[in-house]
Amino acid sequence: MQLLIAADLVPTKSNIDLFNKADIKTLLGEELFSIWNSADVRIFNLEVPLVDKKNPIDKCGPNLIAPTSTAKGIKALKPSLITLANNHIMDQGIQGLNSTREILNSYNIPYIGVGDNLFEASKPYILNQEGIRIGIYACAEHEFTIAEEDKPGANPFDPLESLDHIYNLKKKCDYIIVLYHGGKEHYRYPSPYLQKVCRKMVDKGANLVITQHSHCIGCYEEYKDSTIVYGQGNFIFDKSNSEFWQTSLIIKFVIDNNNVYVDYIPITKKDNVIRLAKGDQSQKILESFYKRSKNILEEGYIEEQYREFAQKNIDNYLRYFSGFNKWISRIDRYLLKDFLVKIKYNKKKLLALQNYIECEAHRELVLAGLKGEINNERAES
Repeated sequence: MQLLIAADLVPTKSNIDLFNKADIKTLLGEELFSIWNSADVRIFNLEVPLVDKKNPIDKCGPNLIAPTSTAKGIKALKPSLITLANNHIMDQGIQGLNSTREILNSYNIPYIGVGDNLFEASKPYILNQEGIRIGIYACAEHEFTIAEEDKPGANPFDPLESLDHIYNLKKKCDYIIVLYHGGKEHYRYPSPYLQKVCRKMVDKGANLVITQHSHCIGCYEEYKDSTIVYGQGNFIFDKSNSEFWQTSLIIKFVIDNNNVYVDYIPITKKDNVIRLAKGDQSQKILESFYKRSKNILEEGYIEEQYREFAQKNIDNYLRYFSGFNKWISRIDRYLLKDFLVKIKYNKKKLLALQNYIECEAHRELVLAGLKGEINNERAES
């Protein structure tokens, strides 16, 4: 049995016509089209609400949207399952989520990772193929789309709940695949915490854990006879010309006589479509992937890489916390070489900020207060 798992799919202005026409051969190319259709099971993440009327929620970052007509192309990809547990599925509010679910239901496309409340959103999906039961669990990091006890949205990763969900699912299934929508965008390694989370998912029964959302190929590790992939890039998402967005992996999960192995199919973005990577290009993608995967086996490597990455990014966060507008931030970053942010934050202020973020009681209180302020502003406006 062969399962193919792709990452983020978003129909964009550049290829909406191809989705509307269900022209999958043009979107994938002949060779990738053949590989995709040869699989027994096809899974990918739909990272956009399908809705025809805009109703953007209050958030930072873009509010994605794609017309319901693009569902024709999505259906033509013959998905066995679509995951909706991501940070964009609520970008157009409850009406966007409802529209997405209605159109997928109308096309008889199974999906997981969302619900009218937290309980519904956390439900897994069990594939029964040739007498083999494969459990799929999808969850997302906390951004603006997360379901609550009485609020629709995506299934959040909760260390007090999600690990139990995986453990209980394992009791019902032969194999478990976890799709975790999280990790830092445009970073090719896991954070120390993310590695710890993914390994714990394996401890609870997962045979394959894949982190999506980073929009770039990361690395992988074999842990306790299971595989963890930290970032596979996009599937079909023509939004950026960044180097990170140019290459991706489709992950092949094969079950053969009770033996399991994972393989990787490199793909490339070509203008507004994707293609199977071949020859030197394919070799280069995989060599880089395997090199990073070898590097993370070195003791302390993940921690050191993450410290360096954090140091490169901390001033951007501090400028935002300080309320600098776009132009002051650019002047400080490029002309003043971070002078303003350095005089704004002495060691005492940095220690206080660390405590407010790191301490559970402070963080919980700050988040509750921020949500209250946002709701009050919305009510007043």
